[in-house]
Amino acid sequence: MHAVIMAGGKGVRLRPYTTALPKPLVPIGDDKVMLDIVLEQLAAQGFQSVTLAINHLGGLIRAYVGNGSAWGLSVEYAEESAPLSTVGPLFGMVDRLPEHFLVMNGDVLTDLRFDHLLSTHATSGAPLPVATAASVSRVEFGVLDVQDQQVRGFTEKPTLTYHVSMGIYGMSRSTIACYPQGLAYGFDELVLDLLGTEQYPASYLFEGLWIDIGRPDDYDEVNRNFAALQPQLLPPRVSADVA
Repeated sequence: MHAVIMAGGKGVRLRPYTTALPKPLVPIGDDKVMLDIVLEQLAAQGFQSVTLAINHLGGLIRAYVGNGSAWGLSVEYAEESAPLSTVGPLFGMVDRLPEHFLVMNGDVLTDLRFDHLLSTHATSGAPLPVATAASVSRVEFGVLDVQDQQVRGFTEKPTLTYHVSMGIYGMSRSTIACYPQGLAYGFDELVLDLLGTEQYPASYLFEGLWIDIGRPDDYDEVNRNFAALQPQLLPPRVSADVA
């Protein structure tokens, strides 16, 4: 099993922490950095190899991770000469990837079973299974149902539930084979392309722990609570269950 970790962003939302460090190397707890946790999880779930897509301060990531042997993984690098967004880095490494592989952002803390997601992808036939989480928002206004310039309904400060991408998904070489190397392309653009050709991505609904550390408030909260979160994020090594 192989994973690609998108670790090339500048981490603008997390400044000033990312002024001198790339976001995947920001400290978590007393003795971890973000990449420690992700790489430990992948190794525990049976992944053998990882590609790190790097750009901003990528030399620091290379120096810290090396060849991945500290985590029992084989790690290689794909370094961008210019920012390629959230999917573009994959286009230049297609020939070096297995048919099915995991892709994830480098700033996500979760207890999702990456191996189960990849197994589902390999057997589903979907071009792109996306890990999704339910998000709840409360509208701070009364909402009107307006039809033909008439108010037909009214809801006072409703609560809306919608599904969001967790920044983790399965991928196949065949899904991205038509895109040229060096093209800056986002995950949103890829999804819209698939929808436009009626190749519908699959939703892998997840109800467990999911934290995006991209904002200072969220990052600070994770560090305050990491002692309690650590057993959930870093359980004992498990055997892989992949078809």
